[in-house]
Amino acid sequence: METGAWGGLSLTFIVSFFCLIFCFPVGMFLALGRRSDLPTVRYISIGFIEFWRGVPLITVLFMSSVMFPMFLPEDFFMDKLVRVIIAISLFEAAYVAEVIRGGLQALPRGQYDAGKSLGMGYWRLHLLVIMPQALKLVIPGIANTFLALVKDTPLILVVGLLELVGMIDMAKTNPKWLGFAAEGYVFAGVVFWVICYSMSRYNSITMTYLPGTKLFPGKIVK
Repeated sequence: METGAWGGLSLTFIVSFFCLIFCFPVGMFLALGRRSDLPTVRYISIGFIEFWRGVPLITVLFMSSVMFPMFLPEDFFMDKLVRVIIAISLFEAAYVAEVIRGGLQALPRGQYDAGKSLGMGYWRLHLLVIMPQALKLVIPGIANTFLALVKDTPLILVVGLLELVGMIDMAKTNPKWLGFAAEGYVFAGVVFWVICYSMSRYNSITMTYLPGTKLFPGKIVK
């Protein structure tokens, strides 16, 4: 199905869903890269994070839609929706990386030393010991970043993709809908509030029922 066939609330869900899926693992690896002992990896991660955090999202969307295709081969085509999803995912990944880095720095050094004393390698130590504890500490911050991502989806209107708010903007130009613009924006506001409140409630439930990981220096808690 062509990109032009997508629109309204379905496009909002598509962009939000795929960006949430892609930005989290990228952000996690960037957070690990920023704390790496390898200077090359660390500086590349720092440069990536600071670059994307220092650029407005509207500029990123404009570049992905207008400028990026100019650097592609003439016989190569990438759909505009795919470019937008990649752009938003990379943009949000930089913020996710900083949130996760805060959780990594909050862990006591004893967790790392205890894992190394058991003969764990770098990836096994981080995947089984460090990351589960760090992610639990930063669940509110990650949820806040995801909420901001969902609320930023109306910005794709600037590249010609009509999600929920874009459809309302187009509908209010129809003579049959004259005088009903306020109702449309109120409806959009209610929809976004329901989505964000549901995500917030899920975050609260996750924090309540997630198995606890009390931190004791020098002791690994599984």
